Amino acid sequence: MCRKSEVTDLKQQLRQLAGSRAPDADDQRRDVFKRVISCMTAGIDVSAAFGEMVLCSATSDVVLKKMCYLYVGVHARNHPDLALLTINFLQRDCRDQDPTIRGLALRSLCSLRVPNLVEYLVAPLATGLKDPSAYVRMIAAVGAAKLYHIAATSCLDAELPAALKALMLSDPDAQVVANCLNALQEIWTLEAANSEEAAREIETLYSKPVVFYLLNKIKEFSEWAQCLVLELASKFLPSDNNEIFDIMNLLEDRLQHANGAVVLATIKVFLHLTMSMTDVHQQVYERIKAPLLTLVGAGSPEQSYSVLCHLHLLVMRAPMLFSSDYKRFYCQFSDPSYVKKLKLEMLTAIANESNTYEIVTELCEYAGNVDVPIARESIRAVGKIALQQYDVNAIVDRLLQFLEMDKDYVTAETLVLVKDLLRKYPQWSHDCIAVVGNISSKNIQEPKGKAALIWMLGEYSQDMHDAPYILESLVENWEEEHSPEVRLHLLTAVMKCFFKRPPETQMALGATLAAGLSDTHQDVHDRALFYYRLLQYDPAVAERVVNPPKQAVSVFADTQSSEIKDRIFDEFNSLSVVYQKPSYMFTGKEHRGPFEYSEDLSNLTVGAETSEKVISAQRYQENDNDLLLSTSDKEDIGTAASNGSASTYNAPSDLISPSLLSSQTPSETSLINPGGPTYSSQSNFSLDDLLGLGVPEAPAAPPAPALTLNSKPVLDPGTFQKKWGQLTLSLSQECSLSPQGAASLMNPQSLIRHMQSNYIQCIASGGQPPNYKFFFYAQKDGATAFFLVECIVNTASAKAQIKIKADDGTAAEAFSALFQSALSKFGLS
Repeated sequence: MCRKSEVTDLKQQLRQLAGSRAPDADDQRRDVFKRVISCMTAGIDVSAAFGEMVLCSATSDVVLKKMCYLYVGVHARNHPDLALLTINFLQRDCRDQDPTIRGLALRSLCSLRVPNLVEYLVAPLATGLKDPSAYVRMIAAVGAAKLYHIAATSCLDAELPAALKALMLSDPDAQVVANCLNALQEIWTLEAANSEEAAREIETLYSKPVVFYLLNKIKEFSEWAQCLVLELASKFLPSDNNEIFDIMNLLEDRLQHANGAVVLATIKVFLHLTMSMTDVHQQVYERIKAPLLTLVGAGSPEQSYSVLCHLHLLVMRAPMLFSSDYKRFYCQFSDPSYVKKLKLEMLTAIANESNTYEIVTELCEYAGNVDVPIARESIRAVGKIALQQYDVNAIVDRLLQFLEMDKDYVTAETLVLVKDLLRKYPQWSHDCIAVVGNISSKNIQEPKGKAALIWMLGEYSQDMHDAPYILESLVENWEEEHSPEVRLHLLTAVMKCFFKRPPETQMALGATLAAGLSDTHQDVHDRALFYYRLLQYDPAVAERVVNPPKQAVSVFADTQSSEIKDRIFDEFNSLSVVYQKPSYMFTGKEHRGPFEYSEDLSNLTVGAETSEKVISAQRYQENDNDLLLSTSDKEDIGTAASNGSASTYNAPSDLISPSLLSSQTPSETSLINPGGPTYSSQSNFSLDDLLGLGVPEAPAAPPAPALTLNSKPVLDPGTFQKKWGQLTLSLSQECSLSPQGAASLMNPQSLIRHMQSNYIQCIASGGQPPNYKFFFYAQKDGATAFFLVECIVNTASAKAQIKIKADDGTAAEAFSALFQSALSKFGLS
């Protein structure tokens, strides 16, 4: 390990070796260079030896050159003033006879990333793109993209993108072609937000001549380059079915490739090209099954997990695809936990009438697994299969056997599943209750298991002889139960039991409500108060609310919407599939394209800079998750954020006496008196109708007024930014585009021009296929009121999410209708 005190000695040795012509001078330089690199790696500042290192670089030894370039690349970024010393020798090395040295020097020159030295990069890059060595041309192609990030104007003025395009279509070396393609995609995608010409250039990349040219050379590319070309092919829009079959024939052998990334990228091309051909699409599923199963069984656990994630996504769309191959998803002893968990999800997804018995038998073996999380997942998997109505009789018997295993986590998970099964299959209540009634609540430690048991005690208290007494003992130990979930279930269960067996439960109900009203948890307190007031108002109403007639639950809610699943499918062969969420939910704002994928425009440059950076702290707070919320959900969130804390109520002192149902103070009675309050919102009508209080229907909303827009609105970026931060959200809606409109978005400028023809102006835009984002504005004719719009378009699903903020909120509905009408006509004319 190098010490700081040695830096001076190293500097002195380098100075002595700088002009040495001794036969072993290069060997001595190597030793000293290695020590300098070692010190640098250890975090010691060796920038003091910068000049001496540059002097010693005058050698033909490639190893010395590499170490010197590494040193220069690290310290040039931290010490831009010293970087100027390296220009001369790097430019000289760019003209060396050895192509390896030329390439290394050019790479180091582009890696300096010092804006003041941009003028020295252009000429070597232009020369490098024409170099006779493929290695140098490959480095130059990547260097052009680096130059664009340092100084975009210099890169474009030197016409490097045009040179890259010509090189991509003519160079005989496959790696040079791939690097040119990657650089062009990066440059043109970023430039498309500001240049219509760049948008047209992107379209040429997705054109038939370019795509077929690259696909015909695909066997020559490296694995990384093949994935790059295949990703390009997945965005190609064929003009007829013959082109689709031509591409599939070209890529048929890629399905047998040893690299999993190439196979998945090929599958993505097949799936996306055949989306509109139902029969062929189904055949594609059959064709890709064997390669995917091969990848699952071969390679590392990490690869198996990634492939299983993609398999799971496909099974969600075609459940019968792998139903006959269920044994391939049995857990192996050597599988890590994350692979086992995913295999259990696969077994659950592919279960059907023909294989349920075998799958459930296998899952029951896992219930006794020493890996507790896997044991839990296996029990849940059995319950999910039962909820799918496959072989319910045998599965219920298996679940009830789990209750005899005398393991706390097994009992807890099983009770939760039994509760769900009884909600869907009430006819099994007698068999289940006979077993559950023998379980002591004292032996259940997990809150969710205890809550499930309490739910069954309340729901089926008429069939369980000891139910009131078990609930009473639980109420007596209220203070020892710290879980709000258990307390909430206990409140409801005691209420249900009271209406079924009142004499045995009245004292327990009083004690429960008293404990709930004095509880420090807000939800528990509020529910107890709600039940208390219901009972005071009318016990018959309370019974209808708390203990309505049982109705079997036909379908349990899915945790993911179909829209989210479609978005994940659009991002096949990416981390979105592994994370099971669209990319915008987990990527940083700086990686979402040339714009910030956020409601806040404070970091989005849409034109001239503005000095006004202060935005009101009371503005409506939003984030990317709002894409998943309805308008009413967002209004609820906004309302909750603006309200103060709830009032605190004291528990009445007469709860355990017959005066439980006595009169109430007028102020409290008015809260439940149907004739007292004035109902002013739709939500109030809905709630009161749910309680059966006979509230009249809400009046219909008045029709939206007609709206005319100013044909020449004027709004500068600074004002737009300020307004967007200060205005609250007026509307959030989803609408559809025509297929022609989605296809036309290959050139986003066409949508901007179309909306301008409807007097709606665009102030900022960006993105890349399949997601584009636009900020529009319009002005009400004859008024100063503006409408601001964020429009996020997904070309794969032909859907658009629009969010509108308006100075005049009463006209938001009318403007939304006008905006959607204009959007629906895009691409049709």
